[in-house]
Amino acid sequence: MMVQMINLANNPIFLSAVCSWFFCQVVKTIIAFWKSTISSKQDFLHLVLWQTGGMPSSHSALVSSLATSIGIKEGIDSTIFIFAFFSSIIVIRDALGVRRSNGVQAKVLNELGMEIRKEFDLPFTTVKEIHGHKPLEVLIGILAGAVISIIFCSEIAGR
Repeated sequence: MMVQMINLANNPIFLSAVCSWFFCQVVKTIIAFWKSTISSKQDFLHLVLWQTGGMPSSHSALVSSLATSIGIKEGIDSTIFIFAFFSSIIVIRDALGVRRSNGVQAKVLNELGMEIRKEFDLPFTTVKEIHGHKPLEVLIGILAGAVISIIFCSEIAGR
């Protein structure tokens, strides 16, 4: 078990994916500090570890890193690359379309519900507004993931 953990920690595919995700989360945190939207340690931890949406897309970075590094290490004609590539397309499409659309709909529902609550004095519980990504956020995430995986796979492969 310990040998497997050490091997995992030295695996360029694993490392590039984790570092791509973490890099994007750190960039989001820096942007949030710059915009002064972080007011507590809890806000900071939530943003670094769990926040979705925003610049750049960590989901897109992670899946593009996986596909790129698998393509480099296993070949673009391998079954695992084909799986990673199409899985990436699904995740990226979800980040761009489905989650963004859901977030817009949730915002409208919340506005409508608040108006109804005010006008008719009815209870209303807001729904969570899931923020998807803008195309530029996804593109930057894809590029970050690809570049980081090229660096990791080239650097570690060169040892």
